[in-house]
Amino acid sequence: MSAYLLPDGLDLDRALASHLDVQTEPARSSTLTFYDTFDGRLHAAGLTLRHGDGTLAVLDRATGAELTRAPLPAAPARLFGRDLAPHLRNRLAPIIEMRALMPLARVATRSRKLAVLNGDAKIVVRLSEESPKGLHTRIQTLPVRGYDKDLQRVQKVLTVSLGLTKTDEPLADEAIGATGAPPAGTSSKLEVELTRGQPAGAAAEAVLARTHAIAAANLPGTLDDIDSEFLHDLRVAVRRARSLLRELKTVFPERRLQRLRDDLKWVQAVTGEMRDLDVQLLDFEDYEDRERLAALRDVLMVHRARALTKMRRDLRSRRATRALSAWADLRAINDTPAIEEIAAERIAKVYRQMLKMGGAIDDETEPEALHELRKKGKELRYLLEFFGGLFDPDVAKPMVKALKGLQDVLGRHQDFEVQADTLGGLTSEIDDRDALLAMGVLIDRLSTEQHRARTEFAAQFAAFAEWRRPVKATFG
Repeated sequence: MSAYLLPDGLDLDRALASHLDVQTEPARSSTLTFYDTFDGRLHAAGLTLRHGDGTLAVLDRATGAELTRAPLPAAPARLFGRDLAPHLRNRLAPIIEMRALMPLARVATRSRKLAVLNGDAKIVVRLSEESPKGLHTRIQTLPVRGYDKDLQRVQKVLTVSLGLTKTDEPLADEAIGATGAPPAGTSSKLEVELTRGQPAGAAAEAVLARTHAIAAANLPGTLDDIDSEFLHDLRVAVRRARSLLRELKTVFPERRLQRLRDDLKWVQAVTGEMRDLDVQLLDFEDYEDRERLAALRDVLMVHRARALTKMRRDLRSRRATRALSAWADLRAINDTPAIEEIAAERIAKVYRQMLKMGGAIDDETEPEALHELRKKGKELRYLLEFFGGLFDPDVAKPMVKALKGLQDVLGRHQDFEVQADTLGGLTSEIDDRDALLAMGVLIDRLSTEQHRARTEFAAQFAAFAEWRRPVKATFG
């Protein structure tokens, strides 16, 4: 299928009649609503989700072809994977995961179907006209099997004789773009271009500006509680900024730096309980005994509602507003060294600190030591995210992979401990005996998984420690 845009002022019926024998159907008016996640996961997967005429349909972005549909009387304010009809859920849930599908654009449109006939009055090409209010009217050609030459003739009439312009932009993209939003979604990736020789202050400002932009973009969705990923991406942006301000503190004025660091630490703290509960509830969907644990979920939801109220109050406070403003306004001092000099020094130092910390961990070491190593690993991870592109990719990229493997083990170890502690603390609020029994089984399972992660630590740390010589040669 191909789509063509009508030029302004063209009388399509009269223009077509002068070149083709066309049969038309009555026009129909409807409202189309286009959905995607905030970060454009359907767009990236080559899909469009459209609601119209009581139907929710999945379309192929490239061709506009309908892939599957399901009845849905009204266009909802948001949709999760669990809200979709089974066949839509099977296709879309693995793509959107925990994210909500949001209505990104809504257009009133007038559409009709047309058919091109040959001399025997047989339909050789089908046409679809879409006239959305405020947007370009477009004609789509739909081939009929066995009439390829007729399709080529019709397409030539549309482009050469009538002056229509072929377009690859789906109607959804034009509609979303008209609202001012990016059709591909809003990314929370760091994506900062730095160069060797660039002053460290300028590089730090660029990274800080990007982290602020990510936080600002995700704050409204966090406050509106659209989905859990808004808060997650907001917290990652705060952590990245805090790491940058800690690792490159010498390029910022000390007086303004310390207050911002304190305020960002506070933002991280006041969003922590809400994020922990979100993780607990996301993991709940994978529990085998969900039905027996229904009472637990109810208690978690009560705690979450309280945490959400408090977090909203804190994030709307004067201190939070001050932190965001100072974050955007902070400027580096003049005359700083080249960024690769400072970055190399910090990467090498944090790596050595991790080797010392990890080397001291054995089977008898308290869990807190693994947690501290995990936090130190995040510092190194962010340094490599910020500045790894300035160095030999044959060292930086594999090093990140080894670090991710170590971080995964440490993260699972910490998460299982937090979840088990949280569940243990909630038992006094559960009256359902069956749920309490299931919680006991779950706590034992989490403890087993934590122990398993601990047994995997030595191998992952050894793989990470193998980068000692390349790190020294690359970063000093």
